[in-house]
Amino acid sequence: MSIPYFLGCPSWSESAWLGSLYPPGTPPAQFLAQYCSVFNSVEGNTTLYAWPAEQTIRRWALQMPEDFRFCAKLPREISQADDLRAALELAQSFKTLLAPLGRRVTPFWLQLPASFGPARLAELATLIEDFAAPLAVEVRHPAFFDKGAGERALNRLLRDHAVERICLDARALFSCRSREPALLHAQSKKPRVPVRPAAFSASPQLRFIGHPQLEANDVFMQPWLERVAAWIEAGKTPHVYLHTPDNHRAPELALRFHTQLRERLPGLPALRPLYRAPQLSLLDE
Repeated sequence: MSIPYFLGCPSWSESAWLGSLYPPGTPPAQFLAQYCSVFNSVEGNTTLYAWPAEQTIRRWALQMPEDFRFCAKLPREISQADDLRAALELAQSFKTLLAPLGRRVTPFWLQLPASFGPARLAELATLIEDFAAPLAVEVRHPAFFDKGAGERALNRLLRDHAVERICLDARALFSCRSREPALLHAQSKKPRVPVRPAAFSASPQLRFIGHPQLEANDVFMQPWLERVAAWIEAGKTPHVYLHTPDNHRAPELALRFHTQLRERLPGLPALRPLYRAPQLSLLDE
């Protein structure tokens, strides 16, 4: 029985998940298939930094179920271009490259830098209209979070085209006061912006950047559990992606989110539990 929303992690290629999401000894070539046996979606973080080879795309297509979702990020040569209109040809080439995945790539993600502000919304409008594929947009410029004219114009543009504004919530991450290098690195990289819940289409998008101690995330996840449950009850199909500072515990946090969501929606099926190594008894010694 499938779940009525999409749930996943930032990627599937973490070797740190051996012994938790993946049984020990699982070769990297089997990570994706193992990942798909638990989660039904993934945030395509890798495509932001590198274009996958055509043969890689074909291999992914063989391993991803038809109802899986891969939210491929448009490469940074596109999202960080000086003018998005000049990157339209690249964007079309990227869409063509991923065509073997079919509807699994729904939506593409456009992660815009903090330098992209309201003065450039005409570029975004042109890209949305010419790209002609499901799209979700993440913004980081302060003017898109001040409830002023720039934010209203952005929301109007996205709503009019049924393009999602990706909801980024990093409050749990920034609530942590540890001096661990992985945490400090994550805090230096993730934007600290106000939370903007949005549902401009049938598939609202949430990126939740969590605290390394799983239980510390519960208070921050609480309002999202209510909202995601309400979206599902309203007939929407949300996407929810869970991160931790080094993502070593992202699968655990994702399963924790789903377990708590089942308390609000008891009809949701359980997901497959993470791998647990067998315990040796004294008789085995």
